[in-house]
Amino acid sequence: MNTSIYIAKRYLFSRKKMHAINIISGVSMLGVFVGSAALIIILSVFNGFEKVILALYNNFTPELKIEPAEGKTFAPNTPYFKQLSHNPSLFSYTQALEEKALIRYGDRQYIGTVRGVSEDFLKNKQLDSTIQTGSFTLIANKIPYAVIGATVQNSLGVNINDQLSSLQIYSPRRRVVNSLNPEDEFVRLPIGVSGIFAIQQDFDGIVVTPLVFARSLLDEPVEVSSLELNFKPRTNIERQQQTIQDKLGKKFVVKNRYQQNTELYKTLNYERWFTFLILTFVLIIAIFNIIGSLTMLVIDKKKDIAILTSLGAGKPLIQGIFFFEGMMISITGCIGGVIVGFIFCLLQQQFGLVKMGGALMVIDAYPVDMKFVDFILVFLTVTGIAVIASGISARLSVKGLDEIKQDL
Repeated sequence: MNTSIYIAKRYLFSRKKMHAINIISGVSMLGVFVGSAALIIILSVFNGFEKVILALYNNFTPELKIEPAEGKTFAPNTPYFKQLSHNPSLFSYTQALEEKALIRYGDRQYIGTVRGVSEDFLKNKQLDSTIQTGSFTLIANKIPYAVIGATVQNSLGVNINDQLSSLQIYSPRRRVVNSLNPEDEFVRLPIGVSGIFAIQQDFDGIVVTPLVFARSLLDEPVEVSSLELNFKPRTNIERQQQTIQDKLGKKFVVKNRYQQNTELYKTLNYERWFTFLILTFVLIIAIFNIIGSLTMLVIDKKKDIAILTSLGAGKPLIQGIFFFEGMMISITGCIGGVIVGFIFCLLQQQFGLVKMGGALMVIDAYPVDMKFVDFILVFLTVTGIAVIASGISARLSVKGLDEIKQDL
């Protein structure tokens, strides 16, 4: 065993007597332990939230979305689109038509987005997980129904159990109408509400209806706003996107999920890294406490240092002792923190120990998703900071070495 490591180990784990220095070293180790555990837990919780949020978004966000490069709508009945709809890799092929509209319920009104979708939209069985009240039903007994977002419901006070009241949706007529009554300039259609969904603010202002209803409301019998494609498992989405984009050319834009929700992905990523940086600063403070404890250890071990130098030990050996001691304190605290963080995350996954609070939450306990890369990241972060702190302490340990020898 390396002499420096052997002596550092004896200083750190000596059982003969407990000095204030040992207590200070223990406190430093505890700081690294708590910081490492906190990093693992917080990063895993962020991963869990990201997984839940993206899963909810993905219920309404297709794997690929085809939109016109210019304008709002396009004709979906071209030969290529008909061919694309029969692609054997497709799981669902949804035509969507959406536009802003005035929505009234009783004496309240709200300007939201009406989104008509074709039948393939309902192939996604996870839609029911977004429902707060009612069900995700768009047609029942050949009667169209709407599923509204939580923002629409809160603004209008919609009661889905009231069968006598329905939404009144207004959209401007495409053709000019000469009338003294302003309401004649709008298409007004009533529709019942079958359910209320909640995802996030960007989606909760949407009213989802059958495509047929949206066509009648918007007076758009042929064209659509977008085509939404979902593929079977193990399909190469990137390759499909590139192939479709090459076929369609510059007149259309084919977006994957990241491109459809760029701001969401950026926000999740920024929040994760800002939190990581804040906790890293806490770790830096904890690890740099090691400098203080090692400085006190140097003072306490003056005689030992002098004896070692008298026996022929050089400055590299003395520096190595205090460098490895600092590394042992940091690595021991880090490993202990990572293990405890892992155990806590495992228990949270299985039993939901820490609850979110709130009956209307989509999930009742904080979600956790552990990733191996996070454990490596935490370990490397602690190791990097520990090397710097221990290096500083090691250099301080040989200062005044000649004066110590003279005193003895």
